[in-house]
Amino acid sequence: MMKTFLLLILGLAASLQAQTSAPVSIDASKHPNLQAAFDAVPESGGLVTIPPGNYEITEPLRVKTAETRIVGGGAATHIINKNETGQPAIILRPANLDTEKKARLWRVQMADLRISGSEKSGDGIFAEGIQEIYLEGVSVDHHGGHGIVLKDCYEDPRVADCIITYNKKSGIEILGCHDIVVNANHFEENQDALRCVDAFNLCMNGNNIDDHLGNGVIIENTYGSVVSGNMIEECNGTAIILDRDCYGITLSANVIAHHLEGGIDLRDACGCTISANTFTIAHKFSVRVGKDSERNTISGNTFCNTYIGAGKDKRPAEHKTPMGIDEGTGVLVEGGVNGLNLNGNTFSGLSTAAVWSTGEVKNVLVTSNLCMDCGRKLAKNSAWLSFEQKTGVMIKDNLIESPSSAP
Repeated sequence: MMKTFLLLILGLAASLQAQTSAPVSIDASKHPNLQAAFDAVPESGGLVTIPPGNYEITEPLRVKTAETRIVGGGAATHIINKNETGQPAIILRPANLDTEKKARLWRVQMADLRISGSEKSGDGIFAEGIQEIYLEGVSVDHHGGHGIVLKDCYEDPRVADCIITYNKKSGIEILGCHDIVVNANHFEENQDALRCVDAFNLCMNGNNIDDHLGNGVIIENTYGSVVSGNMIEECNGTAIILDRDCYGITLSANVIAHHLEGGIDLRDACGCTISANTFTIAHKFSVRVGKDSERNTISGNTFCNTYIGAGKDKRPAEHKTPMGIDEGTGVLVEGGVNGLNLNGNTFSGLSTAAVWSTGEVKNVLVTSNLCMDCGRKLAKNSAWLSFEQKTGVMIKDNLIESPSSAP
């Protein structure tokens, strides 16, 4: 009896010790491969350090433990995805998610390494069901899929100080997340820089977004977000798109430069604010307010071309348009819009009118704007604030430079 009792006590003690074991520190170089190092992390979590070197993989690396941080030695720690069947390089995901749909891992982090792929590989990092995920200082490039996917990483996902480049799909694809921070990253020549879908509270600040093959930032069915202080340049499409029932979003203090389609496209957005942005060299429109958008404010923005001051440009004529084109556009308001406050903006050097509509609108207020040198490609004496209808629009207290006095 006593022997049996002691065995039970010892078994219970061993079980408690296993359940409360401390997180560990793992040197990946001590294991036969990276997957073995990740598998050595106990359920309590730990730190995996990966020394500099090239690590070629043909199957996804899987991380299945919470409270886990994976750290490399900077870009010299290079994970190279050689998979040619569209598989991701790294999957962060609970092992039991297929059988327990609400399974989650908490606080998985990756930092200071490079992950590259090819046109035949899949995503760079695919994360699903990770709460408080944190990606920092990671280089993610040349993947056939998205650079980073955050799927149902509902609580507080963070991506900071990463460089995300040359991926065939989105640089970052966000699906069903909440309280999202995307700060101080560099996006270069992905298809789209970032897509945020069916989400809440995106905070996207201080990023550099350049040369995208599609669009810059696409936000769909998302509310309560802010996109501010970003440099967004040279998309083949549009810099920022709000679509599918977006509301309560502020787009502010961004530089939006040289986009072949447009600057900001409010396709389906309500109760949103566009303020203190600079729009330059947008080819078709700087802002488009779509027919499904209502009750928005466009205030305190600058809409301009490449003008740098009369008599101040001493460069040779062939260098006076540094982007190779002297273009500027204003605000297009589609027929069907109900509720738009457009005030305190500066419109100058535009090929188009400052503001124009394509059909009947309601409750549109256009006031206290400055219009100079607009309508460059319009017929002579065309209106720079152009609404055909006589009701539903108030145009008041705008300062409009006489076309005959324009340089």
